[in-house]
Amino acid sequence: MVKFYIRRLMMCMVAFFTIAAMAQDIHFSQFTEAPLSRNPAFAGIVNGDIRVQSVFRSQWNSVANAYKTASLDAEYKMRIGNFNDFITTGIQLFQDRAGTIEMNTTHVLPALNYHKSLSSVHNIYLSMAFMGGLVQRRFDKSKMTTNSQYEGRGDGESITKARYSYLDGSVGMSLNANFGQKPENNLLIGAAYHHFNRPKNSFYRVNEIVLNPKYVFSAGLKFGVTEMTTLRLEADHMMQGTYRETLAGILYGLKMGSDFERPDYMLHGGAFLRWNDALIPTIRLDYSPFTFGLSYDVNISKLRTSTYGRGGFELSVAYIGFLNKDNSSIDATLCPRF
Repeated sequence: MVKFYIRRLMMCMVAFFTIAAMAQDIHFSQFTEAPLSRNPAFAGIVNGDIRVQSVFRSQWNSVANAYKTASLDAEYKMRIGNFNDFITTGIQLFQDRAGTIEMNTTHVLPALNYHKSLSSVHNIYLSMAFMGGLVQRRFDKSKMTTNSQYEGRGDGESITKARYSYLDGSVGMSLNANFGQKPENNLLIGAAYHHFNRPKNSFYRVNEIVLNPKYVFSAGLKFGVTEMTTLRLEADHMMQGTYRETLAGILYGLKMGSDFERPDYMLHGGAFLRWNDALIPTIRLDYSPFTFGLSYDVNISKLRTSTYGRGGFELSVAYIGFLNKDNSSIDATLCPRF
């Protein structure tokens, strides 16, 4: 009997946080591997012409019907004429499934980013971007239970539809620059304004719930420590309605191979901290042109007792490469990268 009530309590908690999640955006612990989720002006800031990245997250596996989230970002960067300016086109595909009622969220968001060179000598770029498209949310109403159903009065809810769609838009700006003598020494800062059109966001008959705009401020620093080692520091601060989130961390990189300028492999290890929520050990392997990442959230929030301290696994895979085109950035001395 005790186990039954504990199970019911855990299911109620999952349902509660499924509904609460509608008020704020889903996030990734490996946030650097989902750049368009942070800022559309981060599209194309990479040492390559094309980048395809995917992240899969499984969260709260200690409870029934754990959260499952997957994203796919694809970007193509091209030079504009004979100038040092570039333009990047991209798209973000995103799907999230959560809870007993299988709440699904799907995003299809094309993006466009313009990179303006600020110097004819140094690698300094100002990028301005727009991203916008369609978002759909749906759930399985047959799996929803309420107190009213046990009294023979239906579900007692004023929900008129099990799915709805809306248009969503984001804008962003970023500055990236190379400093010092080493090519891996790079700085990146950015600010993004998501959901600027304030779309309505509700399954209910009276659709007056507005999705709050989200502000994201980002900073990153990458530099060589020795000939064979690097450090990478990244941080994001997000604000959406009354919700605040700060995520920051560090990765230490070790080059492997005979050529340290173009290493065959590079292994990174470190940790990130989501303030008052989770400690996130992270490892990453660069095996050109692929990158693989693995992280795990160790729950340090007030929910750690209910979830037995378990958070979520994340797996990321990326491909970065060049194309044999006249406007390729492979031979460009100046090019937006981080």
